[in-house]
Amino acid sequence: MKKKIKIWFPPLLLAALLSGCQRENSKPLEKPQAPDADSVNLTVWGAQEDEELLGEIIQDFKNKYRGQADFSITYAPQSESTCTNSLMADLENGADVFAFADDQLNTLVAAGALEPVENPETVREENLPEAVLAASVKDTIYALPLTADNGYFLYYDSRYFSEEDILSWDKMLEKAASLNKKVSMEWSSGWYVYSLFGNTGLTLGLNDDGITNYCTWNSTEGDLKGTDVAKAMVDMAGHPGFLSTDDAGFLQGVKDGTIIAGVNGVWNAVAVEEAWGEGFKASKLPSYTCAGQQVQMASFSGYKLIGVNAYSKQKEWAAKLAQWIACEENQKLRFLMRGQGPSNKNAAAWEEVQNSPAITALLNQSEYSCLQRIGGNFWEPVTAFTSEILSGNPNGKGLQEQLDELVEAVTAP
Repeated sequence: MKKKIKIWFPPLLLAALLSGCQRENSKPLEKPQAPDADSVNLTVWGAQEDEELLGEIIQDFKNKYRGQADFSITYAPQSESTCTNSLMADLENGADVFAFADDQLNTLVAAGALEPVENPETVREENLPEAVLAASVKDTIYALPLTADNGYFLYYDSRYFSEEDILSWDKMLEKAASLNKKVSMEWSSGWYVYSLFGNTGLTLGLNDDGITNYCTWNSTEGDLKGTDVAKAMVDMAGHPGFLSTDDAGFLQGVKDGTIIAGVNGVWNAVAVEEAWGEGFKASKLPSYTCAGQQVQMASFSGYKLIGVNAYSKQKEWAAKLAQWIACEENQKLRFLMRGQGPSNKNAAAWEEVQNSPAITALLNQSEYSCLQRIGGNFWEPVTAFTSEILSGNPNGKGLQEQLDELVEAVTAP
């Protein structure tokens, strides 16, 4: 779910940020005790959309350590979502420094691609707790947090909804229907569907083997049962104010005026603001009615991390470059150039970040979010389950039967 965001800021602000970073690092620096300190060859993998950003960061790194080594640092575009697959193809000759999505961490650690970071206490002190957790396996930190923005929240057009309206999903659906408009959410992806189950006491997660899942979404016990959530979904699916659509459909609806609120992420902030203008607002997710109770919608949270290849021939310099990419000032620069939310506490508290409605909404939703730690068997069964509900249950199966089949497939070995 990673999209390119273009956010324009005044050149003076960028200049001030960069000069501040240079001033902060103008003190004499000790020369690392690297075997090949005179000739440093490193390869960096990052998102294609980050090419300009990483180009600036790498050049500043060279300037910072000018005279300490002869640097040859190569950037190569590599999707953060598929970084692990590419790295595993030739680990010993892979990138020295690479950006990747946090849900790949366990695989990389198990493969020996990452070693514990050398400064874990500093990482804990400087970054948001959930970002540190995302970079850890069994309390050991293996990578550096880079962003804290891969989640979802509510966009809404304040020309139609008040701040009280957006607290209730039901109220929003009613108002949208009365205006012949829609409130959207994507049910073809389990990433979003989790929001309806996440705060109900019904559980989902990864087993200790790191491959298979546990799931109790079909539970018949507790205050809220699996069928209670499923019934609430049936009601939503049939509501004239509701629309299940993917990312492209959400943007199209926002632009043509049919969608006036929807669950989505920061990657579409610029496009939504352009469409809604002064009406553009964002908030944590609302609550919805389930078995007569109000349930706060949950969410998955995601983080980007920076890793250092355990097989790097110049690990000390690679570690320094990774730290430089993830430092406070460069996370601020990342926000300015790419609109991505910082994991660094100071950067996240920066006024420019706090003034971003989308980032603020995401941070507010983080209280009700959890890390995405799920095996591959989760996605297709959820899509099949929601397809039945959205199409009006053409096979005539009971909700409990459908949930049982869902859980059986999700938890399959």
